[in-house]
Amino acid sequence: MLTRLVLAALLLTPAMALAQAPKPTDAQIAHIAYTAGALDIAAGKQALSKSDNADVKAFANQMVRDHQAVNDKALALVKKLNVTPADNPTSQSLTKAAEVKRAELDKLSGSAFDRAYVANEVAYHRTVNGALKDTLIPNAQNAELKSLLGTGLTLFTAHQEHAEHLAQTLAK
Repeated sequence: MLTRLVLAALLLTPAMALAQAPKPTDAQIAHIAYTAGALDIAAGKQALSKSDNADVKAFANQMVRDHQAVNDKALALVKKLNVTPADNPTSQSLTKAAEVKRAELDKLSGSAFDRAYVANEVAYHRTVNGALKDTLIPNAQNAELKSLLGTGLTLFTAHQEHAEHLAQTLAK
């Protein structure tokens, strides 16, 4: 229970920072979105190296593949728009929370790892999807960036649902 509370606090910190911070610029939004994707790619790779569960591995492969595809599109867009993504407190907070979680997961193995990884994926996607819906998309000024974020939200909502279903399966 304590782990869940700590995780919730860590994951809510970026969302709360977004809610209290001045409206992010497109360069900051691009950095936040790219960072969130890169962190989930790293989490997926960690799961691929640690899990023996076929369903968890399939999910992790999907996370790596889908987030890499969106990040590739994001990089192409910022290059096209000649925008340099700007590091910011939200990106830094996401990174720090992910480092803590990765270290925690690294200490686990077997079904304990699988359940913790998938629970984190559920929480992470809820947080990132909320930030996309409530802050990043509404504040994006560039129509192409806003469209890419909307496409990402649709895909990442499906990821959240998949993770929730997988979590229920692992709990049995």
